[in-house]
Amino acid sequence: MQRSVLIVDDDAQLRRVLVDFLQKENWQTHEAADGIEALKAVTRCHPSIIILDLTMPHLDGMEVCRRVRQTSQIPILMLTARDDEVDKLLGLELGADDYLVKPFSMRELAARMKAILRRTQQDPGSTQEDSLLHCQNLVLDIRRHTASIGGSKLSLTPIEFSMLELFLRHPEQVFNRLQLLEATHGFAFEGYERTVDAHIRNLRRKMESAAPGTKYIQTVYGIGYKLGGNIDV
Repeated sequence: MQRSVLIVDDDAQLRRVLVDFLQKENWQTHEAADGIEALKAVTRCHPSIIILDLTMPHLDGMEVCRRVRQTSQIPILMLTARDDEVDKLLGLELGADDYLVKPFSMRELAARMKAILRRTQQDPGSTQEDSLLHCQNLVLDIRRHTASIGGSKLSLTPIEFSMLELFLRHPEQVFNRLQLLEATHGFAFEGYERTVDAHIRNLRRKMESAAPGTKYIQTVYGIGYKLGGNIDV
């Protein structure tokens, strides 16, 4: 099945540039000029990934992201013209998987998209045994890309799922922010470490909502994060 992307931006010229480039990269493309059109297109087109501009008329990218996340875990790559850390972190808090600051290169965009989608792809050679990861009542099914605690399903973004998989595969290891970026995004460099904190907060909130009082992810101050807290690993 051909990969499809929904491009949401009120800049018609930028949409055209993105469409031309991504079609050459064998993507099926859909477009929306504002947030209202975007929400309709998500329901109509069921894209593999969404490229979502932050600043738009009618509904901005933050609100679109929030509404999409109410019903779907479609990967979202957010675009912003403002190199403002608050905006970036807020977008991640609302469920975006990654962000790019304008202007950006088309090759970097393609690499980010592929890195995000790689987290949702299943390994056809994996067995039923090695596709299931457990920690007490937390179960991660790699083959089906599902997570649950005590039978309650967790609605995770691809990045959140990838982080949880990494923790479960290495329960005694402490990961610093750059290591988590490398493992979940496919790249790591200075300046993006704070995105990890936003993803961790989202992941903790969802897990602790399903199992109140249980801390699955422990902060190791001055270093990073590990599986642990008040659970047996």
